[in-house]
Amino acid sequence: MPRLSPEQRVAWLRLIRSENVGPRTFRDLVNHFGGAQAALEAAPDLARRGGRAIRIASVAEAEDEIAACERRGARLVALGEPDYPALLASVEGAPPLLTLAGNAEALNRPTVGIVGARNASSSGRTFAARLAEGLGAAGWVLASGLARGVDAAAHAASVETGTVAVFAGGLDRLYPPEHADLARRICDSGALVTEMPLGWQPRGRDFPRRNRIIAGLSLGVVVVEAAMRSGSLITARLAAELGREVMAAPGSPLDPRCEGTNALLREGATLVARVDHVLEALRPLVARERDIPAPILLGQGDAAPFTPAEPGDDDMAVVLGLLGPSPTTIDALVRHAERDARTVQVALLQLELAGRLERLPGGQVTLRVPEAWG
Repeated sequence: MPRLSPEQRVAWLRLIRSENVGPRTFRDLVNHFGGAQAALEAAPDLARRGGRAIRIASVAEAEDEIAACERRGARLVALGEPDYPALLASVEGAPPLLTLAGNAEALNRPTVGIVGARNASSSGRTFAARLAEGLGAAGWVLASGLARGVDAAAHAASVETGTVAVFAGGLDRLYPPEHADLARRICDSGALVTEMPLGWQPRGRDFPRRNRIIAGLSLGVVVVEAAMRSGSLITARLAAELGREVMAAPGSPLDPRCEGTNALLREGATLVARVDHVLEALRPLVARERDIPAPILLGQGDAAPFTPAEPGDDDMAVVLGLLGPSPTTIDALVRHAERDARTVQVALLQLELAGRLERLPGGQVTLRVPEAWG
């Protein structure tokens, strides 16, 4: 598979760092216009037609970020490049660029996620460590979020065999700070990854995005101790949506830290009490992983780029009239709008770049309420 040229890498980075451009918007823009540079040239006018101007990241900002990564011993890996994790690449809305420090080879070995409570009990941490050590000895890479408690115990037990820590913020925004030595050890045989730029201080909304990457990297996710309203259950839900195996360790019904894992078991998650249980659950998925097609670099496929006709005022009015706060599919919009599919797609891109549209899993979209975009 090819790698991006230096010029393409700058263009990709500028596009994904531009205002209101997320992974799905990035993919639509690049595939519509045939490349990131063409998308950058088209994006400002599209956003204006959608209702407001947006800020496009500059060449200097992109070059500065690339240089800062290099100074830290990190680099940017693009979707479709050889070092990009193939399993994650198959996920809808996969990050176009990952910032990577450490051993890229760890990202393309069979991976299992282990997540759980930050305030985990001693027995929970011990069990997570035993699972991670046993799975590592069996050839698996361990993925987690480098948080206190279960995450840290699992990472520490698998540093020799390979572990991947996914950050919610930039790689220079380690949290918690006492895990700095653990992060350095992880880089020896594993990797640190994030979709966020250096200097990015994580916000609450960034942790579900981090959890989505953990689930996307993994063939299955094991949850060890989790309260009913916890990030670990978000990871489990995301894993289920991606068709990954969801596993949970049973816990005491008297311990609030086990309410979430026990609930997962009631809902059909695989019960895990030892390493063999995880290996048995994942064995069928390993064979299925081999059938995942290799991704291609966006904008470099066989489909010819097109220059879409700009939706007229009447077209935009019709699309806006069909949108609301309730999700709807793009296919339904095209059918009810009685417009060409490309015209509807471009209208949606215009609204999305203007911050007026939100894309949801399953090809659904919803109109943001006015106070959300001004």
